[in-house]
Amino acid sequence: MRRVRSALCYGLAATAALLASPPLAGEPYPSKPVKIIVAFPPGAVTDTTARLIATRLTAALGQSVIVENKPGASGIIGTEAALKSPADGYTLTMISSAYTTVPALHRVNFDPIGDIAPIIQVSREPLVVAVTPALPAKNVQELIALARANPGKLNFVSAGPGTPSHLAAELFATRAGIRMTHVPYKGGAPALTDLIAGQTDLFFVPLPTALPHAKAGKLRAIAVSSRQRNEAVPDVPSVAESGLDYEVAFWVGLAGPKGLPRPIVERLNTEVTMALKSRETADRLRAHGSSIAAGTPEQFHATIKKEIELWREVAREAGLQPG
Repeated sequence: MRRVRSALCYGLAATAALLASPPLAGEPYPSKPVKIIVAFPPGAVTDTTARLIATRLTAALGQSVIVENKPGASGIIGTEAALKSPADGYTLTMISSAYTTVPALHRVNFDPIGDIAPIIQVSREPLVVAVTPALPAKNVQELIALARANPGKLNFVSAGPGTPSHLAAELFATRAGIRMTHVPYKGGAPALTDLIAGQTDLFFVPLPTALPHAKAGKLRAIAVSSRQRNEAVPDVPSVAESGLDYEVAFWVGLAGPKGLPRPIVERLNTEVTMALKSRETADRLRAHGSSIAAGTPEQFHATIKKEIELWREVAREAGLQPG
């Protein structure tokens, strides 16, 4: 009888352990604080989104979720650190579309498709074709005409070689049949500062970054890169409205290293999805021109794979060589 009772108790304990959501080394996940690495400086779109989601996850998971910034090398340093961390769910990374553009021009020490466990795409927003107010171009057609009349004389800045702001501009130039000169900066902040100061001509910049400066009249937003206009700037037309076949989205999403247990992926996907459904979270994102993406890990992985292939092709068409 004692053996039967012991076996029954053991079975009930094992069942309870299996029901803990989700299991990790015999403990329910998470049993300690979770870290989200952001490969960009504080204040960048990826960083602010990560901090918003970290706050929501802290409440949902019952453990602290902290953001750690590891900027450098167009995001390669922080991303590599995250993807080479143990696949236990305690080190995640908030990536952006830079994750898919950088491999087009930089050699990275990881497989951008095989070494990542996508969890959920959080948000997406257009880039803004922003020009210095002194530039005599009020719309896309005038910008193209100006560039054609002055081949190679218009300067566009970027946050660095291979960043979304760089390759989005290269794609625009290819589709428009124009030639411009690329001036790379070490980050978007100094690039934006020089654009506002009139030291350069244009910048393909994420809408949340451009919005306050456009409203203050410090730069002119002549188009957004989405197919449709954005509700945050309804008076700004899309590039596609000018007749160009052009669409680029800047997105942000949560991921982990390859091998992340499926129960952890599903738990995090569910919690972030619930957070994105809250009116407060949605309103904060929309206020800056972002829209909710959400979706499954598989959908996010498909987006990553598709865009890596796209940007490599854009780099080839522009004659850019990987460094």
